[in-house]
Amino acid sequence: MNQDEPLLAARRAFRNGSRSFATASLLFDRTTRRDVTLLYAWCRHCDDTIDGQILGYGQTGAVADKLAILAEIEVQTRAAFALAPIADPAFAALQQVARHRQLPMALALDHLAGFRMDVTGRLYRTIEDTLEYCHHIAGVVGLMMAHVMGQREPAVLARAADLGVAFQLTNIARDVVEDAANGRVYLPDLWLREAGLARADITNPAAREALANVVNRLLDLAETFYQSAGVGIAALPPRAAWAIATASAIYRDIGHQLRAQGPRAWDRRCHTTPMRKLVLAARSLGQLRRLQAPPGAILSSDPAPQPEFTRAGRHS
Repeated sequence: MNQDEPLLAARRAFRNGSRSFATASLLFDRTTRRDVTLLYAWCRHCDDTIDGQILGYGQTGAVADKLAILAEIEVQTRAAFALAPIADPAFAALQQVARHRQLPMALALDHLAGFRMDVTGRLYRTIEDTLEYCHHIAGVVGLMMAHVMGQREPAVLARAADLGVAFQLTNIARDVVEDAANGRVYLPDLWLREAGLARADITNPAAREALANVVNRLLDLAETFYQSAGVGIAALPPRAAWAIATASAIYRDIGHQLRAQGPRAWDRRCHTTPMRKLVLAARSLGQLRRLQAPPGAILSSDPAPQPEFTRAGRHS
């Protein structure tokens, strides 16, 4: 395989599959942007392959044996870290970034554990269950991203995991009706019951007001993770800090839209326009000075509250 082929394929996947983060990634320096793009390609490939999607869209349900597919993804992931010859561009991309940034294989396998929760039909009865899923599917990606940006300090890694969890909570809020239609409910059963809802009610337009109240509760929780992650941004190199602050602002803006639209939030998919992204990027640059923490602040302030399993996992 041509050495440049994984990067070219990764750029196509990034440009078309993650428009929000792709915009923010333009603010990275060239080398960091390259490695972020390579890492994204592997994450996107795993998600799409398991769900039978193309760049995150059009779930077909056509994947017959998802456990077998997940097992094969794990085999190829391990091979990538073992520096074995790789034919698939997505795993070649992972191999390149893992070798360049000394990514721990344990983090990649921890991410795949989140897909296993989907494949096995994990039920989310409490918010702790939901946060466990968010940690594996997105908090661990935050940890890998932090490694790509040269961060190894456990307290900074904790903040990176917080940002991943914040992103995933926002994704759950935005996609809650679509996910439920595809048989996936990440809102905790306890919260639904407290709102007088069952899982089946999520797709019922008549239940949208009650659903909006539950989602607002989820967005309140996401906000604590965004605030915690903001402290960690201060530890990043300047261009990386700007890129991550912009990504945070873009995802946060989606949550603000959901909250503002209330029961009508799922009439169409919430998104941030290109012009709005530029505004948020400029605003993030202006706010970075406020985010700069004094020496020791990241170590002395507490991250967002998470269950004990994430505190152990995200510091590894």
